[in-house]
Amino acid sequence: MRRLGLRTRVTAAFAVGALLLAASMALVSYELTRRSLIEERERTALRAAYFDAAVVRAGLDTETPDVVAVLRSLDTGGARRPVLHLNGEWYARTADPGTTAAIPGDLRRVVTAGEPAVQRVRIDGQPALVVGVPLSMSAAYFEVNSLRELEHTFQVLALALTTVAVVIAGSGAALGWYATRHGLRPLTAVADAAEKIAAGDFTARLDPATDPDLTRLSSSFNQMVDQLARRIERDRRFAADVSHELRSPLQTLAAAASVLARRREHQDERTVTAAGLVADEIDRFQRLVNDLIDLARSDQPAHRAPVDVVALAREACSAYDLHPTLVHLAPGAPPTWRVERRRIAQVLANLLENAVTYGGGLVAVRLGRDGSTGVIEVDDAGPGVPVEDREAIFDRFVRGRAAHTRGTGDGTGLGLALVAQHAAAHAGHATVADRPGGGARFRVDLPGSLP
Repeated sequence: MRRLGLRTRVTAAFAVGALLLAASMALVSYELTRRSLIEERERTALRAAYFDAAVVRAGLDTETPDVVAVLRSLDTGGARRPVLHLNGEWYARTADPGTTAAIPGDLRRVVTAGEPAVQRVRIDGQPALVVGVPLSMSAAYFEVNSLRELEHTFQVLALALTTVAVVIAGSGAALGWYATRHGLRPLTAVADAAEKIAAGDFTARLDPATDPDLTRLSSSFNQMVDQLARRIERDRRFAADVSHELRSPLQTLAAAASVLARRREHQDERTVTAAGLVADEIDRFQRLVNDLIDLARSDQPAHRAPVDVVALAREACSAYDLHPTLVHLAPGAPPTWRVERRRIAQVLANLLENAVTYGGGLVAVRLGRDGSTGVIEVDDAGPGVPVEDREAIFDRFVRGRAAHTRGTGDGTGLGLALVAQHAAAHAGHATVADRPGGGARFRVDLPGSLP
């Protein structure tokens, strides 16, 4: 399962926190408002019921009271329905058996016993408030108050509070995103600087004045980069100095080996064999020194310029007596790339030498593109590279299994390391995979080399 990023987690925490706070406040506000409105409505209903009950009592205090006329004289509007229970009979302004049936028996008994009472009920699925007022031992007055408008008010209030809670949660998420964006900006600067350093740009530094709380981090990071740059420069200079110092005695040894080679006819068989071995080892040693010098210089960023890579690849093929038609330019890929000529020439030379010496022969050199990235692919007819060796063969002084089974054993183990280093100098990388049909396919990606 993929772990959420820090920015996502902080933003989600802000959103959840804001939602919980807003929901709690909304619930409390809803409950307080609901209780206040219901209590106010009950007080209003009681006052109105007592007033109407007094009118009914006065209307009944006659010799021949007209109960229906008395009830019709009440100004109750459309929200209140008066009902009178007199001498065991129910009286209303209109025939409405549903109203009398909705009056709870417990409420009726309490009012009949001489105590006023209030109870909330539902009539035909709608909320209502029943108020009972005793008039005499044989009469009780009831008013059924509709609470439909009040319930509608509660629904509107709940919708409004829910909307507010959602808006507050969204605002919390936006605030969290804004806070993390600005709070993580120093970490983004550290990541950007680290990427530049990994690409070989050791001039990248952090500004200690960006954030007072991160001054120590910025200073420590800059000191670390300074020490790393000095150490790499010392190692590079040491390798370059040692390689240069070895050149002079190697040239002397090579000259001596050349003299011995020219005087073979004056030497016995054992001496000729020994002289040949010495010459081969001196040649191998010279190539190793040259590769070390190239490695010492290859950690610098590439100096790009327009280069005809098609012509460069064909020249590399000619140097190994390979036919130039083995070079293929993919449709849509321009022949001119922005690369460092010396580095790419060595990349092609090392890959071709690897294919010829250890890969069973060159099959093709393909030059293509992937967006603005130039792609070099070299196919060989060898046994391929095992999956477990595909990363290690680009390390220094590492030779693949084919070098031990098919080669002569005189490789330096630096050829593919130089390929990877030159690719990295162009902010790219080198990989190897299986070639369709058998063999290996070495690929070098060079970002930014194509328009």
